[in-house]
Amino acid sequence: MTEEECCGPNANAARPMGRKFSVEAVATIDDRGQMVLPKAIREKLGLKAGDKLAISVMERDGKPCCITLIRTEELSNMVREFLGPAIKDIL
Repeated sequence: MTEEECCGPNANAARPMGRKFSVEAVATIDDRGQMVLPKAIREKLGLKAGDKLAISVMERDGKPCCITLIRTEELSNMVREFLGPAIKDIL
């Protein structure tokens, strides 16, 4: 599965039964509400100081159940890919 299939708008189409999820690490939120991504996760994802991550919250039955972190560049690319055809039609 490519990165685009994993994170892109057609990710669920690539795996009809849904995506594969695994617990890679556990993080703790401190008194200031901050959390550190473990080094092994940062290395695996190629994250470095200053990288920006967008946070999305998923709901099930009207209640928040999951959070997802995605690189802001990837999110921008997905939005561009999704809106690109519509924008071309307008221009």
